[in-house]
Amino acid sequence: MNMALGFAEIPFLSVTAVVADQAVKRANVRLLGIETTGNENLMIRLEGGVAAVEAALAASQRCAEELGAKATIRCIAHPEPSLEGLIHFPNAQNPLYGGRDQFLPTDYPKDQNKTMSTQHEALGILETQGLTAVLEAADAMLKSANVALVGKEKIGAAYVTVIVKGDVAAVTAAVDAGRKAVGQLGKLIAAHVIARPHEDIAALLPK
Repeated sequence: MNMALGFAEIPFLSVTAVVADQAVKRANVRLLGIETTGNENLMIRLEGGVAAVEAALAASQRCAEELGAKATIRCIAHPEPSLEGLIHFPNAQNPLYGGRDQFLPTDYPKDQNKTMSTQHEALGILETQGLTAVLEAADAMLKSANVALVGKEKIGAAYVTVIVKGDVAAVTAAVDAGRKAVGQLGKLIAAHVIARPHEDIAALLPK
């Protein structure tokens, strides 16, 4: 098969998650994971046929630009087999900032009783630079609407993301409340709602 790897490097987890969701919705590709770099940048790793990967990367670039971010993209057709070790490797917690080195669909094995219903639930993603700010925002999000806390993620350089889930209206209300709550406590990086997230995105998150 005419297989390829695709890479899209984008700043901020809140933006990267939205871009990755669009990439896998727009083309028949598989999301291999999202790798952190220790600063604001993350890299989306995709796999599929060459045409599909190129289409997914084009969608990634468009989505990133719409969100005001720059995407560095690359498609590698027929990748050299020895590249495998740089694409698939064990995950670890980074000792410097306490976050995952990469977000993998295998981090949280599926539990059929707890799997997120992507047809009915949305994700709310709010990212700040500063832990106090994101905790204040998370409290406001949970108090303002009927949403459930998915978790908190760190990517380094004091960038912290909190994620909630629920129906679209509730998640939208929660994200709005969280955005307002950040105030002067820290820097709001981005706040987004992903309606009906692709199952590849849901697989990267705690259930």
